[in-house]
Amino acid sequence: MRALSLETKAIGLTVACSMLALMWSTPGWGDGAQATWVEVEGVVYGAQPDERGPIGGGEGYTRIVTGGDYTVTDLHGLLEALAQAKAGDVVFIEGAVEIDLTARIYIEKLVLSVPEGVTLAGNRGREGSQGALITSDALDTPMIIEAAGPDVRVTGLRIRGPNPKPYIRHHDRAFKPGGLGRDYYYKFPLSYGIRTAHDRLEVDNCEISGFGHTGVVLHEGTGHHIHHNYIHHCQYRGLGYGICHRKSVSLIECNLFDYNRHSIAGTGHVGSGYEARNNVELGASLDHCFDMHGTRDGKASAGSTILIHHNTFGADIFYGEETIAIRGCPREKCEIHHNWFAKYEQPEGAVRYPDRPDQTTRVHDNAYGQGPVVVH
Repeated sequence: MRALSLETKAIGLTVACSMLALMWSTPGWGDGAQATWVEVEGVVYGAQPDERGPIGGGEGYTRIVTGGDYTVTDLHGLLEALAQAKAGDVVFIEGAVEIDLTARIYIEKLVLSVPEGVTLAGNRGREGSQGALITSDALDTPMIIEAAGPDVRVTGLRIRGPNPKPYIRHHDRAFKPGGLGRDYYYKFPLSYGIRTAHDRLEVDNCEISGFGHTGVVLHEGTGHHIHHNYIHHCQYRGLGYGICHRKSVSLIECNLFDYNRHSIAGTGHVGSGYEARNNVELGASLDHCFDMHGTRDGKASAGSTILIHHNTFGADIFYGEETIAIRGCPREKCEIHHNWFAKYEQPEGAVRYPDRPDQTTRVHDNAYGQGPVVVH
């Protein structure tokens, strides 16, 4: 893998759709409409958009919300609407609105609590709209949005945290030989975006960036659906997750990822897992892109079921070699297939998992390289 400089990692936080289209149509990323996948002998490898619109959402997405039961233009109106909204209601934030939570989070630890069954929406992608912005510049941001019950939807918004940086020197000072250790490392504050401990959270058509710990925290629950988002610059060294599972199960599809430490991660708890399909990793990743930890209970379990298929991995890795790391033995199975590892000429090094007699991870039928493409 090609090494990246620290300077390279400091690119801007907003990538225009036209620039993304340009990247996808450059040589080595396919041609025209097939820029995120390759076809070999009639079989597709890599990520394809679906009937709901482009990978990453935005212009062309078919489920853009354009109004609601409550329409708000400032924080006061938003808090009032969330306090009154009932299941089935839509709280809509107009497209040009910017809501800065910095002071309220810093002083009061304010959280935007979305009730059960309520949709919090913006109009990202509608007639050129970037979507309303909800942001915090407080490095200690425990949470911006909380799903207070099941069946919450967050859609069409820009949700921006305070920490897009890797802080590599801080990590080195804590953990390199002779370093100051874990307690020193965790003295630096952390930030989180959206969190749920309930079932069926849907996050779609959002741009989520700049969170030191995690952009979307799936603490508990099943049936979560994270799709058609652009999730980037969650890359704080040692943490830095786009989407993280504690004890939860999700479907993650049609997202654009860039400049995260791990775009998808999990703690390894038995009962947790995810299916990741039709996602694209863009220019760079601080560490491997998709992950499941192994537990520290002596069994080194790595969740229950993990399915990783039809994704395109085009990111250069700053640390390590592999793009996917399964750091234990999934209780049920892990299947990794029909992905396109564009930066690897051969399978070696693309995926890491422990060599154990009881290993349930299978890696098969993936495409490697850019020209010629090798299937293995």
